[in-house]
Amino acid sequence: MEQYDAIIIGHGPAGCSAALYLCRAGKRIAVIGKDRGALGKAEKIENYYGLPQAIRGSDLVQIGRSQCAELGAQMLEDEVISLDWQEDGTYTVQLAGGQILGAKTALLATGKVTHTPNIEGIQEFEGKGVSYCAVCDAFLYRGRNVAVLGSGAYAKHEMDELLPLAKKVTLFTHGAEPEFDPPKGVSVLSSRLLRLHGEDTLVAAELENGRKQKLQGLFVAFGSASAGDLARKLGLKLRNNAVAVNQNQETDLPGLFAAGDCTGSFAQVAFAVAEGAKAGMAMIAYLRNSGTE
Repeated sequence: MEQYDAIIIGHGPAGCSAALYLCRAGKRIAVIGKDRGALGKAEKIENYYGLPQAIRGSDLVQIGRSQCAELGAQMLEDEVISLDWQEDGTYTVQLAGGQILGAKTALLATGKVTHTPNIEGIQEFEGKGVSYCAVCDAFLYRGRNVAVLGSGAYAKHEMDELLPLAKKVTLFTHGAEPEFDPPKGVSVLSSRLLRLHGEDTLVAAELENGRKQKLQGLFVAFGSASAGDLARKLGLKLRNNAVAVNQNQETDLPGLFAAGDCTGSFAQVAFAVAEGAKAGMAMIAYLRNSGTE
């Protein structure tokens, strides 16, 4: 397992800004990202300090990534499906490609926290049948009928955790095509999920085609794992659907930081860069003060 001083999840302006400071301090870091995010979709960026002319968002993202690579950061194009805190205070990150990395510190910089899917009852049954972490909760559903909501690598990861324990696992793709071959015995239902049913706990899910599926647990793994999903898995609280941090971009867990849109800050490149810089400097100080340099 590759070991780093810091792992940065997200290669946008917040993540790359933090990486620049960490690299210049001589830290061994990895920056992980799957796509160009919201900035990569921007046609023109004109309101950022120092630009001689308008620039496409995708070009600005690539410039930032190139800067980090030139300073020695390992840039990984992959999807993070799990972030775990270890008893010794370090972190492990599992990638969709199968690689597992270890680090003394970690930074969440994945952009805006995705909202819970618009499914009637999903919030009401959180903790009563709806879960966002198979690693955390799979053992609670031993011998029960459960389902995973999703269609990509993140959903497959959650399914792999559930299969050895659950009586039956169903995959709800919510209208999408699965991006992997579901294991034998897993039912795949492609109709959109409309609502959840139950009283004190979840008992069934209703699909758009009118079908009702009996189940005791629904594990939400929609799209890629967002900062909110990773925060929930670690037991961190969200504030107004954003990762809560202090003035140094620190979360409640030692050595775990967050910066950029995922913290609920103003969605502008300047704010993301500033928070990334603060996080990078705070991570350097943490490594120094914890004696793990």
